[in-house]
Parts: sequence; C-alpha cells; structure tokens
Amino acid sequence: MDCLFCRIVRGELPANVVFENESVLAFKDINPLAPTHVLVVPKTHLASLDDVPDDPELAGKILLGVRQTAEKIGVAGGYKVVTNCGEAAGQVVHHLHFHILAGKKFVP
Repeated sequence: MDCLFCRIVRGELPANVVFENESVLAFKDINPLAPTHVLVVPKTHLASLDDVPDDPELAGKILLGVRQTAEKIGVAGGYKVVTNCGEAAGQVVHHLHFHILAGKKFVP
C-alpha cells in the first residue's frame, strides 16, 4: 500500500515520533496548527473513522493511544482532539488519524 501514514508506520519515511505502542504511532505534524500538534495514527490501515470495524477492542486501543500520547507529551487535561472524516470534512491523507492540539486557547 502506498499510503503516506502506512509508510511512516513501516519506517519507510521519517517522522518525529513522540509515542508508540502496539496499536498506534504518534508523531509531530509537519505543518502545525498549534504550539503542540501531534498526529496519532493506528498501525492498521483504516481510511477514516467510518472504516473502523465494529470491534470495541480495536476502537478502544486506538482511543487509549490518543490519551496515552497526550499524557506522554505532557498535555493531559488541556488539549483538543480532531479527526476529519472524508474529503468533504477536509481529510487529506486517507488513513485514520487524530490531531492532538494544545498550547493555545481554542475558541468553542
């Protein structure tokens, strides 16, 4: 598969990795929108949130990976999580990913 994030997960492309476990890889966004901007991607290719199977264990591992990343980078208790689902929502890379944004005040 020629997916950008799959290539990063496989180590074929460089990334500034900040957290990794058996389910997810987290790395700094190359075009940050906040002082802290980290992407959390599942190691399994899923195009978007719509493609997550009805598997509570997998979904839980991905969500816990987001929380564990926030703890590891020191933003627990003060961060925003965003995922875009499909091109109409602004998804550019079609591999499920969560943006952890922190370090500034966000307008509701």
